[in-house]
Amino acid sequence: MQNQNLPLWEKVSVGFMLFALFLGAGNIIFPPQLGQESGENFAVAIIGFLITGVGLPLLGVITVAKSGGELQDMAGRISPAFGIIFTSIIYLAIGPFFAMPRTGTVSFDLGVKPYLHGALLESSWPLVIFSILFFGITLFFALNPSKLIDRVGKILTPALLIVIAALAIKSIVTPMAGHGEAKVTVVADYLHNAFSSGFIQGYQTMDFLAALIFGIVIVEALKGKNITHRPTVVKTTIFAAFIAAIGLALVYISLGYIGSSSVKTIGFIGTGSDVITKSAYVLYGDFGNYLLTLVIMLACLTTSIGLMTASSEFFHKIIPALSYKTWVWIFAIFSTIISNFGLEKMLAVSGPVLNMIYPLAIVLMILILVSNLFNDARPVYIVALIFTGLVSIYDGLKGAKVLDIKAYDTLLSHLPLYSSGIGWLVPAIIGAIIGYVITIVTKKDN
Repeated sequence: MQNQNLPLWEKVSVGFMLFALFLGAGNIIFPPQLGQESGENFAVAIIGFLITGVGLPLLGVITVAKSGGELQDMAGRISPAFGIIFTSIIYLAIGPFFAMPRTGTVSFDLGVKPYLHGALLESSWPLVIFSILFFGITLFFALNPSKLIDRVGKILTPALLIVIAALAIKSIVTPMAGHGEAKVTVVADYLHNAFSSGFIQGYQTMDFLAALIFGIVIVEALKGKNITHRPTVVKTTIFAAFIAAIGLALVYISLGYIGSSSVKTIGFIGTGSDVITKSAYVLYGDFGNYLLTLVIMLACLTTSIGLMTASSEFFHKIIPALSYKTWVWIFAIFSTIISNFGLEKMLAVSGPVLNMIYPLAIVLMILILVSNLFNDARPVYIVALIFTGLVSIYDGLKGAKVLDIKAYDTLLSHLPLYSSGIGWLVPAIIGAIIGYVITIVTKKDN
């Protein structure tokens, strides 16, 4: 019988791999932006950010591990059709439509663009060439997913941690003088709603959605290590999730602190990419920019590899006529094309989409975790998600300027926490209760 136990270091390397898969483009640029915009309310804002940026991904991985199924199976508790449609939307959102192209664009904007001058800076060709190289490397790693732990967990992640630690430690040992200007720089959203604003900002990392699909990456990687025994896979996955969560929390707090302490030195900028770029220069000079380039390249590349692997596995499963390798090629080419639209356009589109699907995914995962309380009754899922969607989907469509109904706005404005962007929470709870009542009533009728 094949060995079904991993040494401690091997388990840690799985955690490192998961951490690196999570730590991508948004994880680098959003915490410094939050640090600057929240000013003196940074501590409260970063707690909200950590809930959605760390707590929810941890919850997602644990839920997937314990349920013993993939996202499609979990969403399929509502109906098989919903399982396929909802899962496909999430894979496309964190895969070739938004998150994957963003890894290439952010890598270029922070790692290459600062070194361009003159005609090259105005030309579109540098991004075209870079995106081809970037997703070519992603394709190379993704074509061999069983070797992901060795390549990412043991090589790329330690290097990534060293570089981030160098920036974070320097910012603490020789801090920038920024806190003195904090009261002047607090952005309106963080002035009275620091917690909820940080909570919503955490959506942009897309880590919770990624957590729902990275389970298959871990399983495939463990298969490459001859680990197939279900209890061992679950324990290893949960252990890896906690390692990744600790790493993410330390990185977010460090990068957020850099942004919070930078205002007086570099001025109020408000865009995470510029904040971290200028802060790195202040901390280390030209060498700081080289360090930053290394951080961005490693972080975005590892995330891109994980997303490419997971997306290709999923779509090969539902459309087996196309092989896994074919899907890898399709997504690599598609991501290369989308990344050339630029970061600003991608963020403008992704925000409303995330506002629609994030609450639905959160409610689904929480219900699955507590499914024993209502015997996994389908009406609970259905009504809770319908009530959630009535708020979140409208918010997303309104944010995209597709739909704006004044009367409905007025109605939703009376919901608790709606002004904080979490208006879907109470309807979700009410929907779950109604679904449970329906379950009891229908059982009595039978």
